[in-house]
Amino acid sequence: MEADEAQELEEHAEHGSHEGMRPVAFTMAVLAVLVAITTVLGHRTHTEAILTQNRATDQWNFYQAHKIRANDTELMTDLLGVVTVTDPKAAAKLAKSYADHQAKWAQELDEAEKQAHEFEADVSRAEARANRFDLAEALLEIGLVITSVTLLTRSRIYWYLGIVFSLAGIASVASAYLLR
Repeated sequence: MEADEAQELEEHAEHGSHEGMRPVAFTMAVLAVLVAITTVLGHRTHTEAILTQNRATDQWNFYQAHKIRANDTELMTDLLGVVTVTDPKAAAKLAKSYADHQAKWAQELDEAEKQAHEFEADVSRAEARANRFDLAEALLEIGLVITSVTLLTRSRIYWYLGIVFSLAGIASVASAYLLR
């Protein structure tokens, strides 16, 4: 065998080993895209949780303002009951007005409290989903790194191990969508 033929065989063998790494390289590209998508989904879900928490806080502030107003009206009604008034008809009219406000605010308080609790439940769900996306991102990144080791070592075991981590990450993304 001549030197040129030996070199040509060596080049073909080397080319063949690069051909065997194409699936690994493709897997890495797909994993990189999945990591990017999962990262964006996680960030959006964290933002959703923060905005919903702000809505819950606003709703609790609304509830508290109504509660204070109802308490003040109740105190005023109590005060009207113990003071001497010069115009009993005006006092009765004022007391009825306060009682009407009390009834209205009691209903509004119940609705505001219910709405605030609903917002808090939405926050909990969004945080749970965001945690799943964060876990998925970490698992996909681990899968990507382990898969890249295949290119350095030429050992397919790292490719398979990277795929296992990646599948766990994909399962975590899927589980985030199952939380509703």
